[in-house]
Amino acid sequence: MSDGSMDLQALSRQIHEMLVLGALRSEEKHGYQVALDVADRSAGMFELQHGTLYPILHRLEDRGWIKGRWDSGEGRRKKVYRLTADGRRHLTGEIDRFEAVARGLLEVVRGRGHAAP
Repeated sequence: MSDGSMDLQALSRQIHEMLVLGALRSEEKHGYQVALDVADRSAGMFELQHGTLYPILHRLEDRGWIKGRWDSGEGRRKKVYRLTADGRRHLTGEIDRFEAVARGLLEVVRGRGHAAP
């Protein structure tokens, strides 16, 4: 696999991570709000179920890309997350990489690009 290629087996996980990081780009949110924002901003194309979302949040927090804190501002205690500087840098790199992958995919399915000799 070349440096510009992407492991297709990991694509779904990477997309989910990008969606969560993107949802946290502008402000901190609790998990349920992240899921709502992803569904709303994608016009329902992407939905993060509880069983998918919380492992992603924990993984991103372990990597230092998001930071969580407990908040009891509305009476019920919930964890809210914010994007860290490392997370913002990672997201920017992933956006650039994903755009290149999407362009490559479209070149293949549209029948363009470089054909093997």
